[in-house]
Amino acid sequence: MGRTFLVIIFLLCLSINGCKQEQDDKLEEKTQSEKMKTIVAVGDSLTAGYGLDESESYPVLLESKLQADGYRYRVVNAGVSGETSSGTLSRIEWILTLDPDIVILETGANDGLRGIDPQLAEKNIRDILQLLADRKVMVLLAGMKMVWNMGPAYVAKFNRIYPKLADEFDVVFYPFFLEGVAMRSQLSLGDGVHPNAQGYKIITDNIYPYVLKAIEKRGE
Repeated sequence: MGRTFLVIIFLLCLSINGCKQEQDDKLEEKTQSEKMKTIVAVGDSLTAGYGLDESESYPVLLESKLQADGYRYRVVNAGVSGETSSGTLSRIEWILTLDPDIVILETGANDGLRGIDPQLAEKNIRDILQLLADRKVMVLLAGMKMVWNMGPAYVAKFNRIYPKLADEFDVVFYPFFLEGVAMRSQLSLGDGVHPNAQGYKIITDNIYPYVLKAIEKRGE
């Protein structure tokens, strides 16, 4: 009887300790998850990583780079191929449900390529920035520059959009998302527009200091 009682007590202790360890593990996992902050990369096919495996897109590369350097951030790829600034504006309420700490905004290239009035693109991007500002979301605005075959007057109006709005909203500004990659065939897919895997590595390296600036400005 005494031996049986001791065995029962021993098993009961194991069960209690096991439950406590499981609770501790869940608490630690929850704590670690809560510490992870969120960057949402919003944009068109240039953000989505058109024509490539998702692992080769810049949001994935950026997340790996940040975490390797000790920054507890996950990066959500919210790129939609073919989207104009009007489409991006229509998605912002959904983007906000992701509870982003930082948004990297890259939009407008398709507006330019389709010859959409730059005033409309400017209004859309302004409205996006205002919505994000109202929710106190830190923004990194990635600028775009239009190809010259759209005509000098159109190009001038389009290219003024991004620096103007960056100043207006006092956001972190990366002047040209495709810096060092645009018009370089060895860094692009066969269409000559979208970056290849090597191109995205360059984009990630180029934008990285601006991401760190956004993190610093946010007060990390």
